[in-house]
Amino acid sequence: MKFVRHRTAGRPTLAVVADEETLADLPPGRELPELLAVQGLLSDLAERAMRSGARSALADAELMAPLDPPTFRDFSTFPEHTAGIVKVADPDGGIPPEFWEIPTFYFSNPYAIVGPRDDVPVSPGSELFDHELEVAAVVGPTGRDLSVDEAEDHIAGFVVLNDFSARDVQFHEMRLRLGPAKGKDTATALGSFFVTADELAARRSGSSFDLRMEVRVNGELLGSDRLDSMAWSFPALAAYASRGTEIRPGDLLGSGTCQGGCLAELWGRNGMDFHPPLQPGDVVTTSVEGLGGTSNRIVAGVERHEIRPWKESAQ
Repeated sequence: MKFVRHRTAGRPTLAVVADEETLADLPPGRELPELLAVQGLLSDLAERAMRSGARSALADAELMAPLDPPTFRDFSTFPEHTAGIVKVADPDGGIPPEFWEIPTFYFSNPYAIVGPRDDVPVSPGSELFDHELEVAAVVGPTGRDLSVDEAEDHIAGFVVLNDFSARDVQFHEMRLRLGPAKGKDTATALGSFFVTADELAARRSGSSFDLRMEVRVNGELLGSDRLDSMAWSFPALAAYASRGTEIRPGDLLGSGTCQGGCLAELWGRNGMDFHPPLQPGDVVTTSVEGLGGTSNRIVAGVERHEIRPWKESAQ
């Protein structure tokens, strides 16, 4: 099944995609994370909605992000992306061995989630604003200390993700061996659809899915890959995320950027002059087979306020 979240009468409403053109609304006031907490509840409500006969046009819907995730972990799973982006700092660098040891992640900002068609402001003060094409798994039932095999049953479905990044801010803060944090703090766009895991069964490829991924800026194709280029599976991400803690309904587990999915990787491979950073007026469009995509216009951000330490440097 596919689901959207759209604005009706000024409030968010979940709806199941009844066919290619129409939506059937679920009962008002229900949100995806709470429905994923109870096995079978989302599909039961969807089937009731489709039997009711009430329909609205998908083309007319004011689409929102399919969910407001309680947490958002963003991983790094595409080796060719990693091989390219390390060259921004070290032209002779390669994939670090740790990439093959753990599916590392950082916590990003759930408050920064925006919809598939929302405007995206440039991060305050950033001059190297970037996009990142990803797919995120959405957690279903709560789990803790899961094995990889157990974790597969805790993945409810998937959504396209575009992790907008202020690269200059990110590179600055990571000199302190922390982050990325503020460099990823302004906007993360989620695709139009939440697609349940069973919907992708026919596209299974190894431990991932054979789905083409593309990102365009102002209509120009800048990067493409396939989701099964991931070196770590989504169940592995869920298992690692649950180690020593819980994953809960609605948590997002980002795949990390695919090969060619961001400007920073292209800068690392081809030089900083290869393509300019995102500017107000640019439109960034992503698409993933079977999952939909996003189309966000970049707009000017707010002025950055200076922040200084209250103690002076001793150096």
